[in-house]
Amino acid sequence: MAERDAADHAASTVPGNKASRRWAWLGGVLGAGMALAIVLQLGDATDSVLTMIARLPPLVWPTLLLLYLSQPLSDFMIYRRLWNLPPTGLEALLRKNVINEVMLGYSGDAYFYVWARRATDTAIAPFAAIKDAGIVSALLGNALTLVLAAISATQLRELDVFRQVGPALWSAAIPLAISIGVLLFGRRVFSLRLTQLIYIGAVGCLRLTVWAGLTILIWRMALPDAPAGVWIVLLAIRCLVSRIPLVSNKDLVFGNLVLLLLGAQVPIAVLLAALALVTLLLHLLVIVGLSATDLIRGPRAPSGEAIGAAVAETGAAHD
Repeated sequence: MAERDAADHAASTVPGNKASRRWAWLGGVLGAGMALAIVLQLGDATDSVLTMIARLPPLVWPTLLLLYLSQPLSDFMIYRRLWNLPPTGLEALLRKNVINEVMLGYSGDAYFYVWARRATDTAIAPFAAIKDAGIVSALLGNALTLVLAAISATQLRELDVFRQVGPALWSAAIPLAISIGVLLFGRRVFSLRLTQLIYIGAVGCLRLTVWAGLTILIWRMALPDAPAGVWIVLLAIRCLVSRIPLVSNKDLVFGNLVLLLLGAQVPIAVLLAALALVTLLLHLLVIVGLSATDLIRGPRAPSGEAIGAAVAETGAAHD
């Protein structure tokens, strides 16, 4: 009965047509702004990078698409379990992924919270789930970064990574320090039940495993003659870059950093710059496609029953 009341209450708060049109135009403006930002970044493409893209093996493309979808699909697995999120919620998760990558980190999570919040006036449940999922994801990412950095420490010193980007990498110590604090005061930080946190952690571990495996697979397929050990080092650098706060489009930053470290003519550096460019194109296709769809049909509010279930599910964690 309580779950039904929560669902009915959530459904009753879905905005009307006027609010829906306002959200449609707001989404369109946001999408146009992100598309413009991506196009401006695409303007730096060089002939060597475009040539590398043209020479990518055919099997790289479906693998790259699966890699691109690994983040929103893992998010969908989490929120499907927590909220019984309908399949249409994958659209919001795709937007969340693009916003996080193109704009400042975690701005996509803020968007996703607003998206979920539209269907219910109970702010605690959506916020608790998104907050806890973000913290668990950050903890796992920090752990992977430390492991890869330890394995590749000698090679990283030889590449002089720390001198080239030392100040930026020192800023990565901030999220690492926060992780230690979370581990020490976890019971006060987390809102979800332990079983839910374990599930989020399991999905996060799966996502990181898939991400690392597909990333190295793509690199190997594109440049099969490169030494196998170099990919682990590059994966460590990519993880270090991902830990730097307040940096947008970290794939592009990573590609440019490798160009700086190895030189513009080294095939590996050109490949990484090419893949960063392809990722930008995927972001552009996703945001333009979703924005155009919303403007044509009008945005569909998230299911009141789905988010209402989230209120009952995550709210129980406070009992």
